[in-house]
Amino acid sequence: MPGNSSRKGAIRKTSKKPTAGSGGRVKRGLEGKGPTPKAKERPYHKAYKAEQRSSRSTSTRPRKKGTDAEWVAGRNSVVEALREGVPVTGVYVAEGAERDGRLREAFQIASDRGLNLLEVSKGELDRMTSGAVHQGLAARIPPYEYAHADDLLDLAAANHEPPLIVALDSVTDPRNLGAVIRSAAGFGAHGVVIPERRAAGMTASAWKTSAGAAARIPVAQTVNLVRQLKAFQDAGCMVVGLAADGEVSLPDLDLADGPLVLVVGSEGNGLSRLVAETCDQLVSIPMAHSLESLNAGVAASVALYAIAQARA
Repeated sequence: MPGNSSRKGAIRKTSKKPTAGSGGRVKRGLEGKGPTPKAKERPYHKAYKAEQRSSRSTSTRPRKKGTDAEWVAGRNSVVEALREGVPVTGVYVAEGAERDGRLREAFQIASDRGLNLLEVSKGELDRMTSGAVHQGLAARIPPYEYAHADDLLDLAAANHEPPLIVALDSVTDPRNLGAVIRSAAGFGAHGVVIPERRAAGMTASAWKTSAGAAARIPVAQTVNLVRQLKAFQDAGCMVVGLAADGEVSLPDLDLADGPLVLVVGSEGNGLSRLVAETCDQLVSIPMAHSLESLNAGVAASVALYAIAQARA
């Protein structure tokens, strides 16, 4: 009968003895947990993450170093690197190397900068430079310390300016990277973002082309450019990409005076599909002839100039 079934069920529930000492735990479990924490106090809430980012100092965030030190080999290359302020840690000269004007200039700049000047055998210099044509002179460049992408937003906030960030999509020529860094510094950008893979990094060539600007503006690396662009969007930035078939002409861009990320595509293929789809707008640079095109460094310079004019 239904009634008997109910009683049996009740007996089964009460026949098990309570665990000794469990009363306190049960009582605590029934107690109220107090008022709901504010959004910025909940670790998984956007407001909490924004609060944490704004409170962190860039000096305490660890920077990621490049993989290996790099060697600049050859008298002209070394002298140019020293002239442009590339962060050389040591200048190496082969024993018995002919002292010409370039060698003397390298010695003088190294002395003025307080750099180590070391004399080694030709065989040792061959080994250190992996057999490069060094002409008896080489310089060692330490791994570049890349910034964190959040550092660029923090820098803009510290300057009380709307963020202006340049992102490069698979730009593989280090000279183009250096040119973009130089323009970014000249037109008031807060930093440059580059992918970790299949893209140019901060090599000696990039340093030289930047003409010293790489020492004044942070460069950040990201594992996934699309994900980083979405993170910038979540932080309030609009993302615009340069494309020949962009729906908006650069002079008509009305997002220039707000928080902005400018994305520049690779030398041959432009923006990748996923990056283009992530952009809020695609912007074209008007050209006199439709068949003309600009390399990444020049395109970034033109766009940054227009943005700087709009922000003035």
